[in-house]
Amino acid sequence: MHISLLQCQSSRDVSANLLFIESQLKDLKRDADTPHLVVLPECSLLFGGHESAQLAYAGDSDQGPLKLALSSLAAQYQVFMVAGTIPALAEDGRVYSRCYLFDDKGDTLGYYDKLHLFDVDVADGTKQYRESETFCPGDHISVIDTPFGKIGLTVCYDLRFPDLFRAMRLAGAEIITVPSAFTKVTGEAHWQVLLQARAIETQCIILAAAQWGQHNEGSRETWGQSMVVGPWGNIIAQRQTGTGWVHAEVDLAEVHSIRSKMPVMQHNRFIAPALKSSS
Repeated sequence: MHISLLQCQSSRDVSANLLFIESQLKDLKRDADTPHLVVLPECSLLFGGHESAQLAYAGDSDQGPLKLALSSLAAQYQVFMVAGTIPALAEDGRVYSRCYLFDDKGDTLGYYDKLHLFDVDVADGTKQYRESETFCPGDHISVIDTPFGKIGLTVCYDLRFPDLFRAMRLAGAEIITVPSAFTKVTGEAHWQVLLQARAIETQCIILAAAQWGQHNEGSRETWGQSMVVGPWGNIIAQRQTGTGWVHAEVDLAEVHSIRSKMPVMQHNRFIAPALKSSS
């Protein structure tokens, strides 16, 4: 199973972000006979900016310009793509932070709207983050059948909520993706340990593509460290800093072996959270 995570340093400039992603896909080495999964980070095409910028690019669920741009890239370079996040219009006038999963023809296999919004205070230059002022939380989990196995979709701050990851495991997830833009402060403190904890708890392969560095003239700084974490909590591959690819080959046989030897889901005596599933 061929996996590639792209670490980005995205900005408010949609055209520049799109050109960067395409340049990286051009250089991506692929086996034409083997499916290849690419994971982009959160906000890969539009990082920062005011609410008006998010609304301008949102479009509707089927025809948004950012969705069409990314699905076209998936088709052009014949990769399955977890397309980070892009804004999609919500019913209340805000936008969803939406993650699409495209196949290698650019068709939509499914999507997920970020459930947990980052309304927190952080000891950095931004200080206050209030995603709920612009974004609307989603209302479902998403576990999608693919040639790579069953993939569960999450986004960034979701990583702090183990009940969501457990719900996806119970819905059949074998791989969980975490497109992210962790702040430098929170990433340095918690990013790696949270990813490893979620992998160990769910016995899933975790694919975490991240934003890195200073964005928009230094107004935001993100941690980076894009990682592939195995179901035993082992780090399979990572890129600490800089932009570019993290490549890995993973095997679901390891997932099934660990689950067979340590059947924690069967041993768990607590009831799963009642979340609607779109699997």
